[in-house]
Amino acid sequence: MIRWKILSLVTIVLFFLGCSEGERLVYKKGSYKTSECRKELRTGEHFKRDKKIDKIIVSKKKHEMYLYKNEKKIYTFRISLGKNPKGHKVKMGDKRTPEGSYLVTRKKCHPKYYRMIFISYPNSKDIKAARARGDSPGSAITIHAQPFWNDNGKGNNFTLSKDWTNGCIAITNDAMDMLWYAVNSGVPIKIVA
Repeated sequence: MIRWKILSLVTIVLFFLGCSEGERLVYKKGSYKTSECRKELRTGEHFKRDKKIDKIIVSKKKHEMYLYKNEKKIYTFRISLGKNPKGHKVKMGDKRTPEGSYLVTRKKCHPKYYRMIFISYPNSKDIKAARARGDSPGSAITIHAQPFWNDNGKGNNFTLSKDWTNGCIAITNDAMDMLWYAVNSGVPIKIVA
């Protein structure tokens, strides 16, 4: 009986995990409130020049993200990756996190994942390679925070011990708060194996 309860709980948790690629998101009571976040985006308060970073490097192997300012590493965050973390993302639905050089493109307040920072995947090389295989490269790859059920951070050790997204890079809400105010569109992000 206990085994079935554990399986049921794991199934429910996995249902709420993953990022948005090809997934219809269902928001439940308890979702993040996005009104203040959207106000910050409208007024420009989402970027603090005194906290500015100019480069992001992600190490898939080490499950870490590094933020740089003037070639000096100033922050290191633990991360989770796509459920299938080995190798470069090659098509929609492969659950892989891309590898290569991209740019931060925009920010979005999100009722399921708190805040999201979009990257420029797929680039022209990714699109060309996918089309040559007859596939879609996928899209909507982001750096995002935690699902709303982990808004207090008590589940961070659980979520950061697994690769659970559909290809996105997940960080803690506290890490997202630092990144959110420090990064703006155009910042390069390099994702390495």
